[in-house]
Amino acid sequence: MTRERSLTTSRPRLLGRDRKTTVAATLTVVALTASGCVVVHGEREVLPAATRAEAAEALQEFTTAYNKADAAYDGSLDAGHTTGALGAIDAARLKAGRVNNPGGNPRHTPLKLTDVKYTIVKKAGWPRWFVADAKANKGGDARWVLVFTRDALSDPWEAAYLTLVAPGALPAFAKDKDGWAQAVPADSRQLSRVPGELGKDYTTYLRSGGTSFADGPYTSALRTARAKNSIRPGLVTQYIDEPLTDGDFAPLALRTADGGALVFFATHHYVKQTAAAGTSVPAPNQNVRALTTGEVSRTLTMEFVANEAAVVRGGSARGSAVSLLSRLEGLTAAKGE
Repeated sequence: MTRERSLTTSRPRLLGRDRKTTVAATLTVVALTASGCVVVHGEREVLPAATRAEAAEALQEFTTAYNKADAAYDGSLDAGHTTGALGAIDAARLKAGRVNNPGGNPRHTPLKLTDVKYTIVKKAGWPRWFVADAKANKGGDARWVLVFTRDALSDPWEAAYLTLVAPGALPAFAKDKDGWAQAVPADSRQLSRVPGELGKDYTTYLRSGGTSFADGPYTSALRTARAKNSIRPGLVTQYIDEPLTDGDFAPLALRTADGGALVFFATHHYVKQTAAAGTSVPAPNQNVRALTTGEVSRTLTMEFVANEAAVVRGGSARGSAVSLLSRLEGLTAAKGE
């Protein structure tokens, strides 16, 4: 859309932490047995991503680091435990907090996660990943659904996605006799939608509408709110929406018991406000100001990262609408002009 693409000639930089975007081509794990040396190639062998004890330890390490970073408003304290969409959102949140409260977070309450349910994927190749679904003391009744990934056996586990989901809203997952879950390849054509293209499908829907996504607060209601906000007396608001698909922002899909998939994906958004000649855009709040470069006068361009969780139907339901369960968005940068 020409109008949207002309919002800015120089896009603000995505404030995600610098992360590795490639994985090792091979990994060899050597195990000694009574009969000799057995070589297991990690890129080919179908293995659980982690033991249940390892998953619990990863979640505890994340929670500890998250609480330290939140208390001090210091992104370096959990930088090794977050990545992807969550890493970008969390880094910006902590940066803004530090600007506004250099002495730390005066409203810090330690995050506590209980009633944790682990869904550990058994697959070949990297990244390995698992899902932790927990009750939290933040976010009301919603459950925290975290996706942990790592790109090599020597890497730490990092939380790449965080979505807040209503209790009971997660679908049942397909599991084998040992309780391990199944990943769906990003390029799979066996579902009603290709998991790796869901970010593109969603951003296209936000721009143009259609029937590819079921009505709800993150789809039809969001489009309605945008249309209402686009033109106000003396102020025009424009939007750019883009998928995020590379490296640690790559979509991850988990097979559901009914043959569909729960897909975690990330998107990138710009919102540009332009005031009429002789006027200024409304003054941004302190968190926006903390992440803003330039002087806010007639225009303010805000940059957001969002991570979403969506239910995609099985291939027999080809063409059916995707249901978006959750969407968590955070401001990562802003530019005034």
